[in-house]
Amino acid sequence: MTAADLIDAVRDDQQTELSRLGSSKTLYADTRGEMEPDVVLSAAAAREQAAHDTFDAWSDDGHDDAAALFADAAGETAERRDSIDADPVDRTPAMHGVLADLDGTVERLGGFVGWSLVDKKVKEQYTGFFTGQADPQTASTFRSAGSDVVDLRDEAAELLDAVCESDDDWDAAEAAAIDVISTAYDEYFETLEDLGVNPKPVC
Repeated sequence: MTAADLIDAVRDDQQTELSRLGSSKTLYADTRGEMEPDVVLSAAAAREQAAHDTFDAWSDDGHDDAAALFADAAGETAERRDSIDADPVDRTPAMHGVLADLDGTVERLGGFVGWSLVDKKVKEQYTGFFTGQADPQTASTFRSAGSDVVDLRDEAAELLDAVCESDDDWDAAEAAAIDVISTAYDEYFETLEDLGVNPKPVC
């Protein structure tokens, strides 16, 4: 297996989950139904805060290159948090509980890939939301942030190719990625149900 194979496999396995996480209902869940710009920004800041805390804790990873990647990710997420003109809402996405429990470079890199796949989808929704709010500057900021997340994913993929030495390693990385995405989806699903919204698309 290669990292490209792993990412394809994770996308295939979590196709439905990622598709729904890439819908506007994600913002509805994040804001608990308050789809106002300041509330969306507070939710976005909370996601960046949680990501910073997670990756900062990983920056002492035993693999030097992975530690550097996680430190870079911690720095980027802190910069994005600080650039958002809103205080983070006091809420940590559930997937970060899964990420925090990952131990070992292989599992962390796999979890990082899972986080990146979710985060890119969410940033696409921020971009669309602020485009619809006639706020092209903020939309552009989130569009650029989404590209930064893809760049980080590419770096993680290169490291996975370097550190995975066996099928067990690849299986562990894939399982971590899937666990992160499925946890994000479960939270999304349960939050929407609590809000009285059907989480499934209506055809």
